[in-house]
Amino acid sequence: MADGKIPEEFEVGTPVLVCRWRLQDGALPIENRHLRALGRRHVLGKKLSRQLLAWAKQHIEWTLADGTAEHPDGVLMLLVDAEGRAAMACGDYEPLPDTTLAGLLARAASGSDEASETDIAPETIWVGRGRGLAVGMAPGEHPSGAASLVEDLAKTLGMPVERDPQLLARLADAAEKPAEAFLVSDEHGIIPASDASGALARKFADGWDRLLERSRRR
Repeated sequence: MADGKIPEEFEVGTPVLVCRWRLQDGALPIENRHLRALGRRHVLGKKLSRQLLAWAKQHIEWTLADGTAEHPDGVLMLLVDAEGRAAMACGDYEPLPDTTLAGLLARAASGSDEASETDIAPETIWVGRGRGLAVGMAPGEHPSGAASLVEDLAKTLGMPVERDPQLLARLADAAEKPAEAFLVSDEHGIIPASDASGALARKFADGWDRLLERSRRR
């Protein structure tokens, strides 16, 4: 489950799903991608209801209108409890305190644990491999909103993307030592590892920054 504090205004039961989506200048830059990924998530073995998905789509606009005055570059949080009840609010954005490869691997491992319960990891680790990229995901796993963006960016650059479910384990055991690695996160965007960064990781991070900047100009 995504980390971070749950605002007091959430008045639902114990959360079984928490989504944290980055905002920019009062907008949700990849809203459609987030909603598509939300529709593929499962909670307690069941897909989210059409009613909840419709509610989420409608309440994004309302929540942004009400909550981004205080948090224009914050995080939009969606919480769902075991009864299928949902709540939404905006909160502050807090940058990652640890961007080393070890720190990013820990976050990707937590995301992988969430994927085992909801079918989608909110954070994944990516590495440069040959002429393309490898991502720590299973072949049939659905991508998060941010991960789908990186897959599409790679396609436009003519770079193959390999799904590798053993990538996390090999990186954690130092069986594979990548020259470049980065985290892809619905909350934090694209974060190059501070001790394993280079032109490739920076290229994708710059693409994310340009996306945010376009949202700011609107």
